[in-house]
Amino acid sequence: MNNGKVAVGLSGGVDSAVAAYLLKEQGYDLVGVTMVIWDDKYQLTTGNKHGCFGPEEYEDVDKARKVCLSLNIEHKIVSLVDDYKKQVLNYFRQEYLSGRTPNPCIRCNTKIKFGLLVDKVKQSDFNFRFFATGHYAQIEHSQNSFFLKKAKDNSKDQSYFLSGLTRDQLAFSMFPLGGLTKKEVRSIAINANLPVAEEPESQDFIGGADYSELFKEQSIPVGDTVDSNGIVLGKHKGLVYYTVGQRRNLGISSAYPLYVLELDAKNNRVIVGKKEETFKSGLTASALNILLPEGILAGSRLQAKIRQKHTPCGAIVNQFDGNSLTMTFDDPQSAITPGQTVVFYNNDYVIGSGVIDRAL
Repeated sequence: MNNGKVAVGLSGGVDSAVAAYLLKEQGYDLVGVTMVIWDDKYQLTTGNKHGCFGPEEYEDVDKARKVCLSLNIEHKIVSLVDDYKKQVLNYFRQEYLSGRTPNPCIRCNTKIKFGLLVDKVKQSDFNFRFFATGHYAQIEHSQNSFFLKKAKDNSKDQSYFLSGLTRDQLAFSMFPLGGLTKKEVRSIAINANLPVAEEPESQDFIGGADYSELFKEQSIPVGDTVDSNGIVLGKHKGLVYYTVGQRRNLGISSAYPLYVLELDAKNNRVIVGKKEETFKSGLTASALNILLPEGILAGSRLQAKIRQKHTPCGAIVNQFDGNSLTMTFDDPQSAITPGQTVVFYNNDYVIGSGVIDRAL
């Protein structure tokens, strides 16, 4: 039985390995694909934490190779070092230097993993129909349209990170784990004797979340830390080391906890205040990616998620012109962060996403 050719993105972790295993069991003709993005010019010290971008990539490639051997499928390694630098690292640096906090994972999925990686594999001799990954999300197909939905396992749902994918990208994508729980995936890996069955959870962008190495070629000026009235409270060590909502490592003594309220790039200031000052009633967003065109109109209601670990909250769209929107939340939300992605939901369906410009 052959259900068609599928390229499977293998990261060296258990999720992508199980995705490949399930597809092979279903009769698909597979090739395992692993992208290489690490640049040895960086000197990251990530300790025991493992990041997507880091020197441990060599270990990940070897794990992916072993998965392919165990499944008896071909393994392709695709170098995207230069592309990743241009599309993700440069974007990441520029956003931080502008006083914004970007989401490199969403950028990578859209531009690299489901973009340039797919394009490069298509240029090889493996003419595949679908590209599959181990993401926890679901795709629903109805009347020549493709809809992105949350995963069955809400605790592992990754629809937020996939919200930048276009409808054309969804049309060739597969997420075999979307209807499974993490516990079920781990059990499948163990029962199938996959070589990565006991691998721990993968980490985020950079293990340890220390981004300072990425800015070693830039001059990062220090500046004033001020309260919401403009009174100088101390000095900050550079805007790139702070984000809205941050409480720790502010270097300021205070009778009450202080939080970052805003990064003022124009005046090179970090503005701090009390917890209650972090709450805002709405936001503006641009760079929209609309997956359900009828789902966003002025006056429409939806649920908005302003970061991965945020519980979606009710909101109403006040203004929408196709390129940008303004929305008001049912209840004020804390730490609305310029540069981060806001994802719009209608229950389990992803309506679209955008990049937060400012809180209101």
